[in-house]
Amino acid sequence: MRLRSLFLGIVAIASLAGVVAGLPRSFAATQPTSVPAWLKAHVGDGDGQISAVVLQRARALYLQKLSQGVVNNPCYFAMDATRPAGFGRRFYVICEADRTFRATSAGHGSGRNLKGIANFANGIRCAKNFSNAQDSKLTTGGDYVTSETRTYFKGYYRASGKSVPLVRSFLQFDGEGDTANARPRAIGGHPAVLLRGVCLWKAPKSPYANGDGYVPLGTLVNYSAGRSNGCTSWTPQAAAQIIPMVKDEPTTLYIYPESRDIDAVAQAVKAGRSPSSAGLYWNASCLREIRIPKFWPKETLEPILMQYKKDHPAPPPPPTPICKGQ
Repeated sequence: MRLRSLFLGIVAIASLAGVVAGLPRSFAATQPTSVPAWLKAHVGDGDGQISAVVLQRARALYLQKLSQGVVNNPCYFAMDATRPAGFGRRFYVICEADRTFRATSAGHGSGRNLKGIANFANGIRCAKNFSNAQDSKLTTGGDYVTSETRTYFKGYYRASGKSVPLVRSFLQFDGEGDTANARPRAIGGHPAVLLRGVCLWKAPKSPYANGDGYVPLGTLVNYSAGRSNGCTSWTPQAAAQIIPMVKDEPTTLYIYPESRDIDAVAQAVKAGRSPSSAGLYWNASCLREIRIPKFWPKETLEPILMQYKKDHPAPPPPPTPICKGQ
């Protein structure tokens, strides 16, 4: 990658990291000289901008991990899950060494509705519910570091009269604190594409064929404007740019809001105060839609999910049908 050519820029960042490494992250993030002027131009609450608290925390996390030798990438990532999804730009790629800032869309966790027990489902546009519980299908805000990328063959789909293999990459995240269980939850980043209506197609010459010469064949679905299972999903175009950036060069990802932010905003709203008047941040458009956000800690939600799974065992998956005409 371009790491060597940007060495001097990284050294400059590392020098600043050495200054703030021994300070609490919240203190380091609030220093007035910590954000360079070119980057301040991208700070704001409009589309394609990054809100101040999100940048402060993302930058402090990156500088901390850079100074510790945990990451070695000239770029770092951030996401603001309080902003509208769809094609609203709320995932950020920040490369201070070459002074570039990019904002792109990203999905949030769909959650689940356990009818009659607990409803922690999210709408497509705005996230109301957050959790770090296993099987919750919800996003968790906090600190992450990118890890290995795994690539999977999902099957074939038809495009322009041809059969095209869908090979999807998954970028694993590792976390700490509320996000510490990111790996067992299989939380990471990937393109928002999948196959629906899958059948088995006879293609013995395919390198992906099973022992009987069959491969999955389905309809390609792009859900970039929708929700995920708790992972960070990108458009295929954005994923093709983001995932290669961290190959052999891990970096940090900070996702806002954390549980403390969610609880504080919820308390302010219940008290009849706006988050901004309480010195807090939430995207105003989404807050009007969701009214009161909620964080479901794993200690509370996981027992509910385990009991629900016990009481409602999933039936065995039906066999995949053979494609018609074969």
